Amino acid sequence: MARTAQRLGFDHVIGFDMGGTSTDVSHYSGSFERSFENEVAGVRMRVPMLAVETVAAGGGSIISNDGSRLRVGPESAGANPGPMCYRRGGPLTVTDANVMLGKLQSRWFPNVFGKDGDQPLDDTKLGSAFEDLAGEVGGNLTALDVADGAVRIAVENMANAIKKISVGRGHDVAKYALQCFGSAAGQHACLVADTLAIDTILIHPLSGVLSAFGMGLADLRASREVTIETDLTDPHVDALDEKSTSLAEEATLQLQNAGVATPDITITKHAHLKYQGTDSSLAVALADRTVMHKAFEAAHLQRFGFSSPEKAVVIATLEVEATGGGSQLNEADRVPQDSRSIDPAKSFDRITIYSGGAHHQANAYRRKDLRTGDRISGPAFVIEDHQTVVIEAGWSATLSSGNSLV
Repeated sequence: MARTAQRLGFDHVIGFDMGGTSTDVSHYSGSFERSFENEVAGVRMRVPMLAVETVAAGGGSIISNDGSRLRVGPESAGANPGPMCYRRGGPLTVTDANVMLGKLQSRWFPNVFGKDGDQPLDDTKLGSAFEDLAGEVGGNLTALDVADGAVRIAVENMANAIKKISVGRGHDVAKYALQCFGSAAGQHACLVADTLAIDTILIHPLSGVLSAFGMGLADLRASREVTIETDLTDPHVDALDEKSTSLAEEATLQLQNAGVATPDITITKHAHLKYQGTDSSLAVALADRTVMHKAFEAAHLQRFGFSSPEKAVVIATLEVEATGGGSQLNEADRVPQDSRSIDPAKSFDRITIYSGGAHHQANAYRRKDLRTGDRISGPAFVIEDHQTVVIEAGWSATLSSGNSLV
């Protein structure tokens, strides 16, 4: 995610990963945010983890009426039986809604559905199923209105998750690019970005399988922590640099034992600071105590909206991390060309879709047929091997020299 964004000139990115059962969102601004105190299944753990917010909104999220309102999730149809259109007796889901709206076309999919995995995607039963649901909801809604409304509910759920890890932590999300991955993200990216007032979306050529691709490229990491709980003004703070060197040697040895060459290992050192009498610590780079104090005050102001210079600051934890061993794969740039609008005649299909309460005519293009600099105006589709990208009305997409859609 970070590599793609940096190659395209973006340093502030919201990661938006939408799959079949959930959506994971993360924040990147020069480095990935991590949390050091987490709760999993009701168990509190002090373990460093990437700060990822997860919401139960995916392609398989079940659409239902609870007697008073339309609901999307948190229950999921999973991979089996999967959505209704998979021909295995599944319930109505977000994926079915997109098929109903025309944003997914059965003829664009291989025949891998049904009990024996040899049938096409089934769009024949969705009309009556959504009509029945519209009757339950009431209010003279049509089947298309219910399907469109279900997608909007899912979009709001995903947007709220992004707000929690951005606006909720003092970041102006409008200044960020939305980096999309997961096979369902491309169908909802424009709608999510509209909800958040984000005007730039990045879609890697392997975005549909980017989690797997990223795991193959990822660095190995070894971290060491030690509890300090010492006032920042304490003379013992001067010994932290020596202590961090010892921790760095331990972390480096772990990576060396995993086969990572010493020149490829990078060391980072952080002190986790907090106000005395509180338990919310923030990580700052290990440095001179004056520098750390200023960095902590600024971080606290951004995260919580206030700072208290009159309060004593405590170093809660010293953290050292060694990283290295990741793939050095370089993605070749295409020959740059001037941006130009693509000829609609080059589309391989033309579809009527329903979005935002209105019908639209949308051209469909295959990504492999696009050239660097091609600009596509929405509403339109870009069809990839691993996903369908929906360019909503009011949006346009350009193929970058790095083969990413922007």
